[in-house]
Amino acid sequence: MKEKLQRIDLQNIPNHIAIIMDGNGRWAKSKGMQRVFGHRNALTAIRETADTASELGVKYLTLYAFSTENWNRPKLEVDALMSLLVTTLKKELPEFQRKNVKINAIGNLTSLPKNAQKVLANVIDSTKNNTKITLTFALSYGSREEIVNAIKNITKKVVNNEIEIEKINDKIINNHLYTFNLPDVDLMIRTSGEQRISNYLLWQIAYAELHFTDVLWPDYRKEHLYDAILDYQNRERRFGKTSEQIETNE
Repeated sequence: MKEKLQRIDLQNIPNHIAIIMDGNGRWAKSKGMQRVFGHRNALTAIRETADTASELGVKYLTLYAFSTENWNRPKLEVDALMSLLVTTLKKELPEFQRKNVKINAIGNLTSLPKNAQKVLANVIDSTKNNTKITLTFALSYGSREEIVNAIKNITKKVVNNEIEIEKINDKIINNHLYTFNLPDVDLMIRTSGEQRISNYLLWQIAYAELHFTDVLWPDYRKEHLYDAILDYQNRERRFGKTSEQIETNE
């Protein structure tokens, strides 16, 4: 692991990493346990990944914790996930403060249980002045819903003469997304071997590098994040330009 760390260029660390934390259910099933067992054991992966990202200088880490589609899962599992969210936030708050972690959340947060909303709001407010890393949880999040809501809100402003149609650009759209206070994603990681985006940050990953790993999320550790960042650093990020333009800074 030390050899991997030594290979990482600390001057080329992705500013914003987003992760689709996939594989909790399969991990639990492989051990003859219920899916909730996998969700509980995923917390270790979250802690270690957030700590490692912070140590390396990543400024933003966004985790896909619960999608809009996840509400369709069995009620027992949904209730367990919401309970786990509340207990984890309460338990981890002192650690967030000690490690200078700012907590953020994106998604249709009003659809969360009232208690979860209250605890989440308290943690966000309590950590708002922390500066080491911003840890964002995507909760009841769906990118298409996010974009539809942005279009509706922009349309209302056009109708009310607050925005001119000709003035609508990337910046205005960005300002109406859940992620208005976050930069674009540089590196998107998905665990468990699946290779799809699953309605996650579709606008924000326009130029992100994608990294897929077969590791199930509860098993994800420091060395796996090292692998993802090394993979990222081996890519040439051109943003529509040619290699020659990048080399000459044109």
